[in-house]
Amino acid sequence: MEKHLQELVNAMNELVSKGQLTDAAEKYFAPNIKTIEYDGSVTEGKQAALKKLTDFVSSIQKVKKIELLRSASDDNASFSEYILDLDMKDGSNIYLHEIIRSLWENGQVVEERYFKG
Repeated sequence: MEKHLQELVNAMNELVSKGQLTDAAEKYFAPNIKTIEYDGSVTEGKQAALKKLTDFVSSIQKVKKIELLRSASDDNASFSEYILDLDMKDGSNIYLHEIIRSLWENGQVVEERYFKG
């Protein structure tokens, strides 16, 4: 499964690296996805996770950089490390060094936890 999982991770990371965040979530999030933010707040269910992501994406004025630094997978878990540099519509800038840990079942992500790098 590890090779198959890494292929799924690579495909999802390719979408994210192109700025297609909602497309990646739509394709790979399971209906029962749970996302956990840096502060511990939890979003449950694909519809709620997609709404949260769509709201975030719609607040971006310009994507300056989304760079995948590295990714790995083991058993049913994957880890992707990104640098994101985003100009927001409110005039602010978000610069993130983020690590995303995803748990997979049946080719879909059932849990994502976000860590600041």
